[in-house]
Amino acid sequence: MNIQAQVTYRYHFCTNSTTFTRNSTFQENLDVLLSSLSSNSTHLSGFYNTSAGQDSDNVYGLFLCRGDLSTDVCKDCVTLATQAIIQRCPTQREAIIFYDECLLRYSNQFIFSRMAQEPVLYLLNSQNITDSRLSSPIVDTTMDDTALQAANASDGKKFAIKKVNITQSQSLYTLAQCTPDISVSVCGQCLQLAISRLPGCCSGKQGGRVLFPSCNIRYEIYEFYNATALPPPSPPPPPAVTRPQGKSGVSRATIIAIVASVTASILLIFMGYYLRCRRERKKYGTIRENSADSDITTVESLQFDLGTIEAATNNFSNDNKLGEGGFGEVYKGIMSNGQAIAVKRLSRNSLQGAEEFKNEVLLVAKLQHRNLVRLLGFCLEGEEKILVYEFVPNKSLDYFLFDPEKRRQLNWPRRYKIIEEIARGILYLHEDSRLRIIHRDLKASNILLNEDMHPKVSDFGMAKIFGVDQTQGNTSRIVGTYQIRLIQLWRLAS
Repeated sequence: MNIQAQVTYRYHFCTNSTTFTRNSTFQENLDVLLSSLSSNSTHLSGFYNTSAGQDSDNVYGLFLCRGDLSTDVCKDCVTLATQAIIQRCPTQREAIIFYDECLLRYSNQFIFSRMAQEPVLYLLNSQNITDSRLSSPIVDTTMDDTALQAANASDGKKFAIKKVNITQSQSLYTLAQCTPDISVSVCGQCLQLAISRLPGCCSGKQGGRVLFPSCNIRYEIYEFYNATALPPPSPPPPPAVTRPQGKSGVSRATIIAIVASVTASILLIFMGYYLRCRRERKKYGTIRENSADSDITTVESLQFDLGTIEAATNNFSNDNKLGEGGFGEVYKGIMSNGQAIAVKRLSRNSLQGAEEFKNEVLLVAKLQHRNLVRLLGFCLEGEEKILVYEFVPNKSLDYFLFDPEKRRQLNWPRRYKIIEEIARGILYLHEDSRLRIIHRDLKASNILLNEDMHPKVSDFGMAKIFGVDQTQGNTSRIVGTYQIRLIQLWRLAS
């Protein structure tokens, strides 16, 4: 039997900042770990975590299978994942791979019983919703109910599905799942964060998914899960028995359990309501200079001190310089935890004040799409204004287009895919993001390519951060790079 025909690969992430050498002790431990995960893939819970090695060569790993699948399908998925992750991430100390049926991850850092929100994978159904009754409020409400059921699942699997009839002929199907090693409250928090990401990726679509390492959610207008594989719902509790007066009919332990469950449910409902209200405020851009503590905390959590940036870039060494554009110089940096970053040292002609700059950074940092370069934070000290981005290893698109040797790597299917994904990123900026951003300087050098040659649009927030005079859809001056863009488009399509 062809295992690959039974499971569907979706995506993988390799952390390039920390690697190991082949035939090293770490690789031996990783081989032991993956073998252990594969041999335990028939675990009835569909989840298993373990570790191998010790000290700096220790490696931690886990798998999670979808809760509605049989142990045979789970075993096939985990077996294939243990083989594929080594092929796709051959020397990385940290990696995760997603399938429709399971996920598998490992790391040299301790990952058990902790909520992980990164990396995040968004998947959406390309078909638009045609019935207004299948609107975002219905999806959000149903997803909230499903998340609550998953977090409080009595079997401990932290998995739930739900079907809601919208019309006589149309239904909404939802799924929510957490890794069983996290607590009820943390599971609820993770799922609510995932639900809050749905408008940014999947608004108006017939289906969508948000996948974190610790939890995932999905909705569709067709039955995508195997409902018959799930156990029947628990029978209703027996009727209460009349007790003689003066004797309690319920034990103290039962009362404590009921109170704890009700309290946890109320907290989860409150958290969902709070995040939804916050999401609605973000939708209309209601961020102020003196906003609530949660927004101030978010701003502060994005701020790097100058000493950290200088240490990461070796004091802005020319050896670390990646390039220079109209908004400033770009350097590669390595943080103390091994994370690679791209540091953009802005030129000093911005007219924005410190608070306005912070608020602009906060807004742009909240724009998250797989085809946009992610803004990690900023540094604002003295006259220095610095932006910190994720590091994208394969340089920019022009590096491949205008190099006779590199150009051969761009066959037509890959070029078509690059064009399609660039368009998705721009569409997100124009239509689906919290801000309405017109890039105004889209060119091959502003399209970065990750390790899998997926494009990420960069510099999309520069004009906004610099406070360019713009109102609605009009601008009072010409901006962008003075080039013949037609040549670049022709080179990409030829």
